[in-house]
Amino acid sequence: MAASVSATAVPYLYKVDFLKLQNGSDIRGVAVDGVEGESVNLTELVAEAIGVAFAAWLVEKKKAGASRSLRVSIGHDSRISAKLLQNAISRGLAGAGLEVVQYGLASTPAMFNSTLTKDDAFLCPVDGSIMITASHLPFNRNGFKFFTSAGGLGKADIRDILERAADIYNQFTLESLINSERKASSSVKSVDYMTVYTSDLVKAVRKAAGNIEKPLEGFHIVVDAGNGAGGFFAAKVLEPLGAITSGSQFLEPDGLFPNHIPNPEDKTAMKAITQAVLDNKADLGIIFDTDVDRSAAVDSTGREFNRNRLIALMSAIVLEEHPGTTIVTDSVTSDGLTTFIENKLGGKHHRFKRGYKNVIDEAIRLNSIGEESHLAIETSGHGALKENHWLDDGAYLMVKILNKLASTRTSGISGGSKVLTNLIEGLEEPAFAVELRLKINQNHPDLKGGSFREYGEAVLKHLENSIGSDPRLQKPPVNYEGVRVSGYGGWFLLRLSLHDPVLPLNIEAPSNDDAVKLGLAVLAAVKEFAGLDTSALNKFVGLEAS
Repeated sequence: MAASVSATAVPYLYKVDFLKLQNGSDIRGVAVDGVEGESVNLTELVAEAIGVAFAAWLVEKKKAGASRSLRVSIGHDSRISAKLLQNAISRGLAGAGLEVVQYGLASTPAMFNSTLTKDDAFLCPVDGSIMITASHLPFNRNGFKFFTSAGGLGKADIRDILERAADIYNQFTLESLINSERKASSSVKSVDYMTVYTSDLVKAVRKAAGNIEKPLEGFHIVVDAGNGAGGFFAAKVLEPLGAITSGSQFLEPDGLFPNHIPNPEDKTAMKAITQAVLDNKADLGIIFDTDVDRSAAVDSTGREFNRNRLIALMSAIVLEEHPGTTIVTDSVTSDGLTTFIENKLGGKHHRFKRGYKNVIDEAIRLNSIGEESHLAIETSGHGALKENHWLDDGAYLMVKILNKLASTRTSGISGGSKVLTNLIEGLEEPAFAVELRLKINQNHPDLKGGSFREYGEAVLKHLENSIGSDPRLQKPPVNYEGVRVSGYGGWFLLRLSLHDPVLPLNIEAPSNDDAVKLGLAVLAAVKEFAGLDTSALNKFVGLEAS
């Protein structure tokens, strides 16, 4: 930075397309070099501009007058760019006149929680909160999630903030940057908020077990944090409850993620926690994603509770507490799950769209029109409960499972995690499941200059029309996303990706042969779309060599 203060424009501002940083209801970008072909677009100055923009947005939303300074909390996961971005966005907020409280290493759910906690000692509640994370994406990426006490910001809010940030960025002067740095260095505070958050989780389990101090005493539970932000769960939640946590792994934060991607949907990650459970003869294994808003579990035999099984388990627990309630899920859940929720558990399965915010917002909408829903959950491991302010909190999901273990033992029933396994007895699972990605070539002349979204919608419309002529295939009476079809003992769903020029195709069937028949039905309808790359589907049905 120049030694003399000047009101001139900053000479080293890189040109940045701020709107390209939007990823649904999050902001994401490349924060560090190191991956070929991925140039940095989430710089410190970009982060500072986003901080100023969020401050302006928050002041408008809260209708804050000059008499009250708004307060914002900032936390981050274990990424290597986290602290630089934390300090940059703090400068933007402080420069705009807001009070900034840094939490350091934290989880996404904890950041939302800080807008609700009432505790002056920890400077809570805050008016707004920012989590610096890019979930399970590679080490070079990072981003921001934003919260108020009303929940996470939506797509329109993120676009608004990025449009403001673009204008602010182009108006930066050396003087304004120096002024922001001076304000931040003299005013930013730090607190250990994770102490409050973990204490609340511990209290929830004790309460469920009848206020026993150590309801998990004797249970052996291993945690795999994947070197993300979830390492706290072993020492700060499980051990105070009496659990043995030896054999827990990758608890230390390391933003290069040297052991496996912190992602409960990743096969390598699930294999790692399963092996840890078996090697340590543990009762239960728990795994989190990088910022702890997603999770999964493994029972003592190595059986995974993720995807449909995790939804079935959480549905069983929630429907015991709220009989007949509606369970809202994303669109790629199985037919067997519907049968389990409705016929075995006596609930209602409302299959909606992909995207955790879509699922949560739909559950909130159903409640607002008189249809009771207490659980919104995605196959990705994002799960939110009405009792927890509709926050998708991976740690709280696991607390609900621990509550079940603890309360069952209190009532005199033993058996470790078999209690959980028994809860999903009767869940029909497909013998064969696959997801194929059909990419749209945005430069293909068949798009005629239109958007990939328009082209994808045309593909889906044509598929939907063609299915009606085949008596072996049936469409469900209600469907909210893409084209879902049942047949040959299974089903397929072709939908348009939320953000990318891709049509993901999910197929589940009793056998590979039945899955191929469903694949051929899709291929017959979409093969005339020259701008659609069907090579993955061709290979699957055997029309292309492996």
